[in-house]
Amino acid sequence: MQAESDKTVGLSHARQIYKPLSLEDQPNMAETLLTEASQIKIWNSTQQDYPRDLYVPQLIAAQAVTNPGAPALIAGNQRLSYKELNARANQLAHSLQRQGVGPKVLVGLCVQRSLDMVVGLLGIMKAGGAYVPLDPSYPKDRLLFMLEDAQVPVLVTQRDIAKDLSPVGMQIVYLDADAGALAKESVEEPVVAVSSADLAYVVYTSGSTGRPKGVQITHDSLLNLVFWHQRAFDVSALDRATQLTSPAFDATGWELWPYLAIGASVNLADEETRVSPTLLRDWLLNAEITISFLPTALAESIITLEWPEATTLRILLTGADKLQHYPQATLPFVLINNYGPSEATVVATSGRVLPDIYAEVAPSIGCPIANTQIYILDERLRQVPIGTTGELYIGGIGLAKGYLNRPELTAEKFITNPFSPESGARLYKTGDLARYQPDGQIMFMGRSDYQIKIRGFRIEPDEITTLINRQPSIVASIVVAREDTPGDKRLVAYLVVTDEKQVVVNTLRDDLHKQLPDYMIPSTFVVLDTMPITANGKIDRQMLPMPDETNVLREKIVMLPSTPTEERVSKIVTSLLNLDSVGVDENFFMLGGHSLLGTQLITHIADTFGVELSLRTLFSSPTIEELSSEIEQLILAKLEAMSDEEAARLLQ
Repeated sequence: MQAESDKTVGLSHARQIYKPLSLEDQPNMAETLLTEASQIKIWNSTQQDYPRDLYVPQLIAAQAVTNPGAPALIAGNQRLSYKELNARANQLAHSLQRQGVGPKVLVGLCVQRSLDMVVGLLGIMKAGGAYVPLDPSYPKDRLLFMLEDAQVPVLVTQRDIAKDLSPVGMQIVYLDADAGALAKESVEEPVVAVSSADLAYVVYTSGSTGRPKGVQITHDSLLNLVFWHQRAFDVSALDRATQLTSPAFDATGWELWPYLAIGASVNLADEETRVSPTLLRDWLLNAEITISFLPTALAESIITLEWPEATTLRILLTGADKLQHYPQATLPFVLINNYGPSEATVVATSGRVLPDIYAEVAPSIGCPIANTQIYILDERLRQVPIGTTGELYIGGIGLAKGYLNRPELTAEKFITNPFSPESGARLYKTGDLARYQPDGQIMFMGRSDYQIKIRGFRIEPDEITTLINRQPSIVASIVVAREDTPGDKRLVAYLVVTDEKQVVVNTLRDDLHKQLPDYMIPSTFVVLDTMPITANGKIDRQMLPMPDETNVLREKIVMLPSTPTEERVSKIVTSLLNLDSVGVDENFFMLGGHSLLGTQLITHIADTFGVELSLRTLFSSPTIEELSSEIEQLILAKLEAMSDEEAARLLQ
């Protein structure tokens, strides 16, 4: 849908840098605003019909009848046809129904990314229940909180994961250990009466109160996403799509259901491939993928790589963070930028990003998708002039039912839609700042509060500071996202402490790791004497200093490099982490490194030493000392495999 509309956008509009309107610029402001309101109404006329008497499992079951042998899921050497996927999901559904699962019943799903994950998601919906996806890599306490908060009566999981969770009072279905019993269940379609208003899933997002909150999505909202996606990107049974995101990320459903509902195949990348731009590009090419979604940070790395002209990839979808860069004109596929909180069923706006339309500003987030309305309002819920920044509100079918067991928060964030004549119509208050351009494209301008999006995850920093402030000797803290190097956004925690000697950074990180997922752990801790304060008594975020050698909390004893290899590796690591020095025994990830930086480190090591390390090696040997030992062993093995003449040339 968006690719066609973008072709009609005049470049004269696209190359402008729009300024906010003022009374001086617009003497007939009332008339102008009336005209603009009419224009916005046209842009929000996104009505599209779709079958509202179906639901996703029925669409997939139909594919199992019409295309039984077609590949539905592929993960390395493993694959499931549509007939096999549908049969296994039916068997799980029958088992769940005997345990009381049906409409309005929530079922936890905590499994590794795998074919089993998809079987579990589909089987829960086929039983009539709503799935609550949980990432096994999350800390135990966080997972237990979600299970308790959702009050799930049944948990679908795997044996080795459940032993760490030890949930109390729940029935457990093991997809691995119970495989034999499940295989004896009927493969026939389970009988279930599901309505469009019933829940399809509940996904948990970070909460400002220090506890995650569950977002409730109905089948109607999910169907709207599925049918919009299929129309907008011309999805067919010939497509080969991907599943790369965390099981607990709402985009997982977006990666699966639009494709499985139409007969396409979905390919699951392994863990090492999905976080390495180079490996991922090669995998996309070798697997002949035609359409893929990548979180923003990974997509921005992918589009800078060299791509052969002959590639099957036709569309790269991205979203979850602010896109900073435009694609090169030589990129052999289309880049689509998407925006949407979990409360709007993954996607609310979408638009094609043309190469270098105007480099002075970031790419737009496109236009409203089908059956979705976007309003940019002031504090009194009045539409702001086109070109003026205001808060972004979302309306339409995609809105969540609300927050699970949080009626006050639901009432605060989901308000009556003053622009709709429909009874019960609502708007979701996103807290994001945006502005409409004269061509109808929407520009994302940041946050009205301090919620953070980093590496595709939405984070409430108060959840982190609540835990930090529990630490002895820490009297105040604030967590912000910094991007001191373009394209490298990191979480930084600023601390005011009573005794810096009592704050051990590794202990602090370990304590946070027990309760928070990795993406919520600050990469850097900065110690301040006092927090900078504005005239009205609030923390002055603009005055928070850049992390440097003088203020970053580090382990007190720094071991210097003692070999030529360690010295060369040290230079690479310090450059990537923007630090003056790094001890050879300090953990790369504890100093702010992450998977994407890790792939850059591996690339620099390959260029410098001529040997290839795997990302798995970096995880197991994350210090300069350990990496240097790995490099020297690889070099030695390489030399031993060479002739004396070749080795002499290499060492010259």
